[in-house]
Amino acid sequence: MSNFPILKNDRFLRALNRQPIDTTPVWMMRQAGRYLPEYRATRATAGDFLSLCKNADFACEVTLQPLRRYELDAAILFSDILTVPDALGLGLYFETGEGPKFQKTVRTEQDIANLPKIDVKSDLGYVMNAVSTIRHALNGQVPLIGFTGSPWTLATYMIEGGSSKEYRHAKHMMYAQPELLHALLDHVSDVVIDYLNAQIDAGAQAVQIFDSWGGTLAHREYVEFSLNYMTKIINGLKREHDGQKVPVIMFTKGGGQWLEPMVASGADALGLDWTTPLDVARKTVAGRVALQGNLDPATLYGSPQRIQQAVKQMLDDAYSTGENTGYVANLGHGITQWVDPEHAKVFIDSVHQYQIPR
Repeated sequence: MSNFPILKNDRFLRALNRQPIDTTPVWMMRQAGRYLPEYRATRATAGDFLSLCKNADFACEVTLQPLRRYELDAAILFSDILTVPDALGLGLYFETGEGPKFQKTVRTEQDIANLPKIDVKSDLGYVMNAVSTIRHALNGQVPLIGFTGSPWTLATYMIEGGSSKEYRHAKHMMYAQPELLHALLDHVSDVVIDYLNAQIDAGAQAVQIFDSWGGTLAHREYVEFSLNYMTKIINGLKREHDGQKVPVIMFTKGGGQWLEPMVASGADALGLDWTTPLDVARKTVAGRVALQGNLDPATLYGSPQRIQQAVKQMLDDAYSTGENTGYVANLGHGITQWVDPEHAKVFIDSVHQYQIPR
């Protein structure tokens, strides 16, 4: 049995499992981040972003910071999706103002053949150390979410060597040498299965797959090169740990048009960005999975009254089908660094104050 404290607030897990809830659970993607002055101070102490990720005490501190300010219903591990390609030997580094970059790229059959088989518990041991440290420090306050990037999203960084707007090399491989891309995605999927299972063993109580760039794909290619590999991962995950179900959330940014095939993935919940009407999404999934999202993060630039209005509209949509659970409030993507922390509080408090129709 687990040596972790008993969970005091389980409404997030209950909503993902479509069980009765007292009020709508809420958390924010990137809730530990640059919009908080205490995060910036800790990052300065750590020296740089990777040092922050790789030190369990620093990672724990920044994970807990938003929970000291806000009545959040979940904590999310502080890490980065690019820890996986970094562990595969590509040499992750960050250039000021330019985002993540890799010293090596993966563009040929030989490059793929050269990717090592890794042991995630040792090669990414610092992540598991952070998970268990955070889980103990939470003391049962709220559940802890682990996460990964999707194989397609990770592959874009590995092929391009960093962020991209056109995905020129990745899409060239997809259309000119699809068998190469499939080989890469297969390799990455196997690593991600081990990675998420290790996070679950270390104490993650739910996991999310971030498919940040799935929405850049054409409709058939999305299913072939992104969704199929996320489905493979979901099928390979431990769905129960310490006698508790471990829900899986799948989030494709720009993916609202694929809800029907996504439902068949085996995920317990689907994340939505702000371009998908929540009432339409609820009707589409018809109670087969929970939903999460989908406030435009830029809404938090508005006045408190504007934020409250937007939250009410979002929750009216969420409960428009008559279901009174199976929904987690969140932003449609990560909170941005320019948001006033007080405005984030308005968002979170407005969600909790909303009366769910019974």
